[in-house]
Amino acid sequence: MTSKQHIEQTETKFFIFADNDTEAFYLVSGQKFGPITLAYETYGKLSPKKDNAILLFHALSGSQHAAGLNTNVPGAEQYWTEDCHVGWWNDYIGPHKALDTNRYFVICANYFGSCYGSTGPCSINLATNKPYGGAFPILTIEDVVNTQMKLLDHLGIDRLLAVIGGSLGGVMATDLAIRYPQRTICVVPIASGPYATTLHKLANFEQIYAIEMDPNFNYGNYYQGQPPAVGLTLARIIAHKTFVHLHVIEARARDQIIQSEDDLRGYKLQHQIESYMLSQGKKFIKRFDANSYLRIVNMWQQFDLRRSGGGNLATAFKNCKQHNFLLFSIDSDVCFWPEEQDWLSEALKANDIDHVYITLHSEKGHDSFLLEPELYTANIKFLLKETYRQLVART
Repeated sequence: MTSKQHIEQTETKFFIFADNDTEAFYLVSGQKFGPITLAYETYGKLSPKKDNAILLFHALSGSQHAAGLNTNVPGAEQYWTEDCHVGWWNDYIGPHKALDTNRYFVICANYFGSCYGSTGPCSINLATNKPYGGAFPILTIEDVVNTQMKLLDHLGIDRLLAVIGGSLGGVMATDLAIRYPQRTICVVPIASGPYATTLHKLANFEQIYAIEMDPNFNYGNYYQGQPPAVGLTLARIIAHKTFVHLHVIEARARDQIIQSEDDLRGYKLQHQIESYMLSQGKKFIKRFDANSYLRIVNMWQQFDLRRSGGGNLATAFKNCKQHNFLLFSIDSDVCFWPEEQDWLSEALKANDIDHVYITLHSEKGHDSFLLEPELYTANIKFLLKETYRQLVART
């Protein structure tokens, strides 16, 4: 791994909007909400024609910090642990990498509703001078994408060269392409799908239930006391086994020390796998807010790209004929199963939309897109380079 001393320093920026009545922002639910702050980072330089921008959506518990080294984010200090300091896609963003910052201007923003500097449940409600807590509204995928469109407007970017995202970020990228087809050329969803499946809904509900049943949860109003640490720990354990392939879990667990845990009620850990999963859950609660986790998981529960097509997935893509799609599937993924990318491909075929659909062979499961840049880089670089070359040639 690259030494932190050799990683370029980056800084989070903040965009504030909907802070007055003339600039109101309405959620999909119809509720007016503001002010809204989006924490974001940029890498590379925006071209004079503003035609080289790439919007990158992070995964469920990710952040705006996609590349470089950032040891402090104002307003997010409580959750900005050492695990957050190096960008989560650092091996993909930079000179000569998949997202070549010598050519492109890359933008990554923290989700509205998250806890890394963007407005979320732990933010201060100016009307009460206390954290929003349980009063923070329920959000949708569309709400998050709509806020990021406001950011693009703020930056003066009418059309993106590409929108890219992995996992839940891939869902965001596809939603943007469907609802704002004129705002991007390339669409790169990685290990994502078109709607929440039954398996997603069951796993997500288990996590929601674990958090809300924690005695400290208090309907989301826990900021003046103890957080629902046990519930969030359990939620992360439930999710983690779908993110990482079981073979990888077994390999990592071999180095895990079995130890007694105070929050167990008599059961003694008997295997390194138990100890590993418990340690992953306990590490996660130090870097994420339970209310934000609930809001984002709830977005996942609700999402269904078929809504944009009146209930028909193929119809949802009817305005995407001008897009260049690159779909990535991971054969060992048990979070967004490969068949879910098949459904996306079939919907594109139904609209005669040319696309490249690649199935990657990996032993790392869903998290492959975070861990194995060598599997993705060549295809991403080729798509972006050819699209940008053609774009420049036409202008």
